[in-house]
Amino acid sequence: MKMISRKEACSISKVTLFKVLIGLLLLQPGSQRLRAQQYSVSDLAERIEEFKKDIRGPYKDIRWFCTDGSIRAPKDPCPEDIGPGVQHARYKDVVADIAKKNGIYLGQILAYHTSEEFWNPGKNFSRLKQYQIDQYLRTVDNGWINRKGQFYRGSVQAEDEAAWGQTFYKNILSEEENLRKHFFLIRNSMKDIPYAEDENLGQEMRSRSKVISDLLPSFMDLRVKIHSAPKPADIPDVERFLAQNRKTLNPDLTKQFDDLIKVMKEFHRPFDIKSLSGYLKKLKNEKFRTALSGFMEAHAGIEDKAALIQGSSEFMWEIRQGLLTEVTPSDRLVMLEISLKLEEVIFRYESDWKPENLRDQLKKICNLGLASAASGYLEVWEWEQLVSALTAYEKPSLTLEELTFVLERSRSAVEWSTSMFKAHFEEVSELYAGFEPLAHGFVDDRIRGSLVLQLGRAVGELGDYIARESNLVNKVMDLKNQSSVRGLNPGYAMGELVVVEGLKEELEVSSDKIYVFQRPPSDLKPVAGIATVAEGNLVSHVQLLARNLGIPNAALSDSNLEGLKKYAGTTIFYAVSNKGNVILKPADQMTSEEKALFEVKSRKQEKIAVPVKDIRLDVREVLNMRSVDASNSGKLCGPKAANLGQLKKMFPDEVVEGLVIPFGVFKMHMDRPMPETGGSYWDYLNAVFREADKMREEGTVEGKVEEFQLEKLKTLRGAIQSMTLDPDFVRDLETGFTSVLGADLGKIPVFLRSDTNMEDLKDFTGAGLNLTIFNTVDREKILKGIKDVWASPYTERSFKWRQKYLLNPENVFPSILVIPSVDVEYSGVMITKGINVGTEKDLTVAFSRGAGGAVDGQAAETRLITVQSDLLLAPAREIYYNRLPETGGTERRIASFEEPILNNRNKADIRSLATSLREILPRETDSDYKGAYDVELGFRDDKLWLFQIRPFVENKRALGSAYLESITPKIRKDKVIQLSTKL
Repeated sequence: MKMISRKEACSISKVTLFKVLIGLLLLQPGSQRLRAQQYSVSDLAERIEEFKKDIRGPYKDIRWFCTDGSIRAPKDPCPEDIGPGVQHARYKDVVADIAKKNGIYLGQILAYHTSEEFWNPGKNFSRLKQYQIDQYLRTVDNGWINRKGQFYRGSVQAEDEAAWGQTFYKNILSEEENLRKHFFLIRNSMKDIPYAEDENLGQEMRSRSKVISDLLPSFMDLRVKIHSAPKPADIPDVERFLAQNRKTLNPDLTKQFDDLIKVMKEFHRPFDIKSLSGYLKKLKNEKFRTALSGFMEAHAGIEDKAALIQGSSEFMWEIRQGLLTEVTPSDRLVMLEISLKLEEVIFRYESDWKPENLRDQLKKICNLGLASAASGYLEVWEWEQLVSALTAYEKPSLTLEELTFVLERSRSAVEWSTSMFKAHFEEVSELYAGFEPLAHGFVDDRIRGSLVLQLGRAVGELGDYIARESNLVNKVMDLKNQSSVRGLNPGYAMGELVVVEGLKEELEVSSDKIYVFQRPPSDLKPVAGIATVAEGNLVSHVQLLARNLGIPNAALSDSNLEGLKKYAGTTIFYAVSNKGNVILKPADQMTSEEKALFEVKSRKQEKIAVPVKDIRLDVREVLNMRSVDASNSGKLCGPKAANLGQLKKMFPDEVVEGLVIPFGVFKMHMDRPMPETGGSYWDYLNAVFREADKMREEGTVEGKVEEFQLEKLKTLRGAIQSMTLDPDFVRDLETGFTSVLGADLGKIPVFLRSDTNMEDLKDFTGAGLNLTIFNTVDREKILKGIKDVWASPYTERSFKWRQKYLLNPENVFPSILVIPSVDVEYSGVMITKGINVGTEKDLTVAFSRGAGGAVDGQAAETRLITVQSDLLLAPAREIYYNRLPETGGTERRIASFEEPILNNRNKADIRSLATSLREILPRETDSDYKGAYDVELGFRDDKLWLFQIRPFVENKRALGSAYLESITPKIRKDKVIQLSTKL
């Protein structure tokens, strides 16, 4: 046996130990995933299941964390000379790795982190929101990833977490800007982050009832009652249900019931106004102390729940406004806590306020709306846009038209409040839903735990009353609260119903189906009909295409979407009238008149021919945009360039310089030999369409024909994208950049906008179907972008829209408009008429922050602007927006909603522009066009910039349909209704 030295033994032991450690690491489940790339969704889902089964959940051990930064073992507490420190668990290595690589923070321990890294506005407060969704998942899934780890003693110290919460909120509330910009988020987070001993009983009650109903479906009816309109009478109902089913329940489920009943009794314990007196000792601000004392005195011993709700909502509003005065962070925290208490009071007693007449119903809606605004579900300025309509109950009577306007503004309060939750929480909900499907319920739970639920129900009751008075009744399957469904543009369709939850940008759709979207994709392909929960805005490309093509389109609520899910896969008939009432029913219930609509349609497909007889393909040089005008549209170039050139003549200071790459340059390149084909690119394109016609003549089904065309066009698209640009053309382009745009190619950021001859036809808009290259500087990227734009008409989406509505889709010629980027602060669309509301003389505008606003379906600030006033139809609800740096590309920024986008000066400029366009454009273009215009524009430093103008095309067939007219009720708008009318 060989003897080894002590030195050798030590050396070997180190090597051996290293190998052993590596081996152990590799034996850890999934440890090989501790790598550079992000964890996949399946990886994360696997980890979640592992944590649920682990007695330590996401944690690996417990340590003391001392104030000097040292970490000590559990039995070795921090010495007194360096402070007490805190004790809690450490995250597993894989949990820390997931946080580092994916930005997903599981099982967060508050005391582990500083206030600054937890708040983190630069990451859209992701850690804070993830903490909230984590807490939600724990309540609905028996601890979730802490299913067993919740019994890991010492992993989290409740007193340390609450102390951290106190410090966190005092830090955040010390900045007035945080309250102005992030009031909703701060106040809402207080329902999850511990900072005091009190619990959110309403949320706990809903969570416990959901857990039981998931395990015991027969409990669902009671769960719905508890979620939507909790009442003290629910307690004996639950006790009775438990007694009837106790023998069949396991001990764990029995305990779940016992715990639920306990929470319900605590929740429904009669509110004692004196319970607020404890806050008087905590408040230092004399003004707040006096206000709280006054509120308590005014409502002491009050039995009238309507008066209590009214007083509570008013005091909540007073709190929200008072927080922005010079108040200490401690007092701000106390007043927010009082606000949360009062919201719970309103939530608890709202069902006891039973309006006897119309006036009382309007008053209830107004007070619930005020409380919602006081809770941050509406911004202060947004509530100020609604309050004049919602206080109409002070009048003795209203006409039916006036009462309908009150309903619309009340409905706006519900929709704007709901969209506030979605704007803040949808991103994190979708992130977690990828690996934990239960996360889909988070946003809905947030809304149901707020006053928005009660407000929506009260507005729905008003809507039902007005529907009866006006005969404007929807007939949408067997849905409840049908008054929340409203038509956006008229049309009719028949097809399979598809219900799509969440946002799915890559969704494959079919032109013969009807889709109900949570939120429609920005590049929607042809469909038979659509309905959306988040309609985005009235002037997005999707909405304009639907309006242009007579595709029925309606807005509905989340609960309506939920109710339609059971009909998914059913063939239905769907119609939206000219006044916005909606019919949606099974196809086998169609009348003979409704069936005849589709018999006629199948015999006569109304398609449009793209005019090509006047097209100029001989012009093969880059043009100065100043040299083209409206007369060149569809001849030298598309309407974007032609119309912008026209606007440059009319409004030289509001339009940038530009270059135009005409149709002839594209055709010149298409006439060159296409590799591996024996012909030109143009020959290949026309051969595809000839072969398609031959297939149809031979009886090939249209689906197979389309599949053939798309595959061939994919090949063509790739060939165009890889073609070599003509050197003379490139030199011509370089000269144009220098002489017209004032900088060398590759030195100035530009937009490349596809501009085809198929756009802005008399009966077809083509809005948003082809490619725009955003803010690009690099020379090679610009040259590549030109080829990408030329190839874009042959993408699946663009081709399908053309194929469906055009007679000669092969004769599409793209020109390109090249304009320098303008880093606008906000941008959007103006339609020179009222859409859905307003008149032909009004303006519908939609603006979003940053560049590219409103056109892609963003939840934009939408207004009806009249000569003397403007009406806010919807506030902006997009968290992210793009700015255009000089270095190219886009810079994503995070928005807040505390101020409107458009100011009074902007609105005056928009009115002035619209007047000029209506007066000057027909004269300058020698046009007899009498319709409205669709204008894209933006503002920077309050200066207006014009980017595009086109005719606003509506579907005359849908607007004039005899059938749609027949289902449009005749409404007596001047009918007077006394507000004392009994309900």
